[in-house]
Amino acid sequence: MTRPHPVPGTPAADIPLSRTPLDVLRAQVTACLGEAARSWLALALDEAAARSGAHGPISVWELRLAEAGRRCGTDHADAVRVLILHAAHAGPDALTRVYRQGTAAERRAVLHALPHLVAGPDALPLVEDALRTNDTSLVAAAVGPYAARHLDAHNWRHAVLKCLFTGVPVDEVADLRHRARADTELARMLDDYAAERAAAGRPVPEDLYRVLALTATEAKES
Repeated sequence: MTRPHPVPGTPAADIPLSRTPLDVLRAQVTACLGEAARSWLALALDEAAARSGAHGPISVWELRLAEAGRRCGTDHADAVRVLILHAAHAGPDALTRVYRQGTAAERRAVLHALPHLVAGPDALPLVEDALRTNDTSLVAAAVGPYAARHLDAHNWRHAVLKCLFTGVPVDEVADLRHRARADTELARMLDDYAAERAAAGRPVPEDLYRVLALTATEAKES
């Protein structure tokens, strides 16, 4: 089993083969919380599981998403929200509602939760919306495993460029090495962007050269 794309606010840990990434995420979060926060999280997950599949105009678990930062601290709120969304088995409709109506932090949690909850491309409009913003935390969340799995080549290349435009580290781009392999169009776009920056007397992001080298190296290896 491979290590999942990390959710900010959780410590790194190896994942035993007998446990799912979300099992490990819950253990990591619980270990970091105080007694009151652990009790609140356990109750919130039970409530979400009890309401699984019964999504009305607004569910109890959706209210818990809004409380997560206050109850568990901002450092762990993203991970807590992912766990609640998973316990509720939130589908594309519920995820879209939370994303559209929620705060930036709740939107970020939805994006982190997508690879755990949506098997197909149904939630791509949420990723595309996040990539249109200038909120770097949303952009970083949008280029995770779900985008790596479902964004087509054209939109994925532009997502990489969006990271360079906004200063989001390309380390946030899931499956970058694999998707950049032998991608001559991505290399051309990177060359053009570097030339534009140089002509304007602006520095070229170091990450651009990292991605460009990836495309060249992978092309040779293949």
